[in-house]
Amino acid sequence: MSSTPQPEYFDVVVIGGGISGIGAAVYITQEFPKKKVALLEGRDSVGGTWDLFRYPGIRSDSDLHTFAYEFKAWKNEKAIADAPLILDYLKETVEDYGLDEIIRYRHHVTSAAWSSDDAEWVLTVDVTDDNGTVRQDVIKTGWVFGATGYYRYDEGFTPAFASRDEFQGDIIHPQHWPEDYDYTGKKVVVIGSGATAITLIPSMLKGEGAASHVTMLQRTPTYILTLPRVDTLSLKLTKLLGERRGYLATRWKNTLTDWGLMKALTTFPKAGRKFIRWVNQQELPDGFDVDKHFNPPYEPWDQRLCLAPDGDFFASIRDGDADVVTDRIRRFTKTGIELESGEHLDADIIVTATGLNMRLLGGVDVSVDGHRVDVSKSVVYRGMLLSGIPNWVLAVGYTKSSWTLKIGLLGKSFVELLRYMDTHGYDTAVPEAPEGTGTRPSIDLDSGYMLRARNTLPRQGDEAPWQIKQVFLEDRKMFRGPVITDALHFSSRLERELDTSVAADGGQR
Repeated sequence: MSSTPQPEYFDVVVIGGGISGIGAAVYITQEFPKKKVALLEGRDSVGGTWDLFRYPGIRSDSDLHTFAYEFKAWKNEKAIADAPLILDYLKETVEDYGLDEIIRYRHHVTSAAWSSDDAEWVLTVDVTDDNGTVRQDVIKTGWVFGATGYYRYDEGFTPAFASRDEFQGDIIHPQHWPEDYDYTGKKVVVIGSGATAITLIPSMLKGEGAASHVTMLQRTPTYILTLPRVDTLSLKLTKLLGERRGYLATRWKNTLTDWGLMKALTTFPKAGRKFIRWVNQQELPDGFDVDKHFNPPYEPWDQRLCLAPDGDFFASIRDGDADVVTDRIRRFTKTGIELESGEHLDADIIVTATGLNMRLLGGVDVSVDGHRVDVSKSVVYRGMLLSGIPNWVLAVGYTKSSWTLKIGLLGKSFVELLRYMDTHGYDTAVPEAPEGTGTRPSIDLDSGYMLRARNTLPRQGDEAPWQIKQVFLEDRKMFRGPVITDALHFSSRLERELDTSVAADGGQR
């Protein structure tokens, strides 16, 4: 009889090979070269969002000098970059830091069970081989760094539309864009007004395979600002200071600029609204109804602001190739969409840029000592750990700063935490929130996908270390404080065995 192979053991398992997981793996492996680390990626390539999404023009809304890693300079002259450039950067990071040796592709973690007696997580992993056959493996680890993002990779959000089946053209969600899809000469209606729609519309009107016309159909307007694709000051700083120093100087310049703009818009929302309206008016044709189509009913930064690099979205409207309709959908028809106003939008293709389905922990079924974990009952400690859940880091970036700025803080804090535990012989760390902590949602945006998921997300408190700041410069103040506080409870197996022994002896050592 053949014996069952013993599960592999790792000191740290990073789940997710996107920008968060790659960054975390670099921090961990560089600081602890002797620790056994694995990066598990469910798909067959790294990149996460930047490899998954294939719709025309997919790009970052943040400048790459802050969206890229602190430890690896962004060298391309484009500050606002398309997905292929970002993906090349991530693959280069993997190669530069030797992460190829620790990445395991097509490893999808389905469950994670913590054992306090063993001080380890037992991960159940679906592994898909080259033939598409799936087997189930078990991996054990002391720590999990959950870099799984915040949305479902296999399913985008599309509301129910009346008579959807009547439409005779194609209906596409951007998250599932068909490869080499041909929309040449087609009339397109894009439902939605978020970052995806603002990106798609000018991109579908470029080049030989351009659509004939694209209409953005929105229920409510969105705040949109413009920014140059090429940061000319960055190029000058790089030339003056050299590649590394120029990159870091640009990074801080952009961080301060973004913070200043966000602070001004949220502190003086009426003035901010007028400023954005003025910017939009300068970009739009004379006589365009700015207030109907670009004056949202909410304040700036109640939802994310959208970005139009070099004003490309507005240029499409000025050229007459795109237009904006603000209305509600009554039903789909054979040839397009009937609106509540009675207007009909003709379409060959309908794109439902209607958002994401949020999902933390990558859909992994998490349990602690046999009890299933409900993360909505947890409170976030220092933006990285969850109360009541041992040895698990949750990596979620910022909503009002570049996502990756948070990953740098998390990576350094995790390194400090591991170093402390190694020094003192601890194998378990779990935050415990004081009674009454956790009175507010952890994310402060009113976007649809956030509101739909609010009751499933962990909570935050009203003060550090339980408070979550969504802006890098404000959050950095907390992260500059000690990682180790009284709220973190540490233990080791030896201590627990002694405690058990003492309890069995009636309290006598």
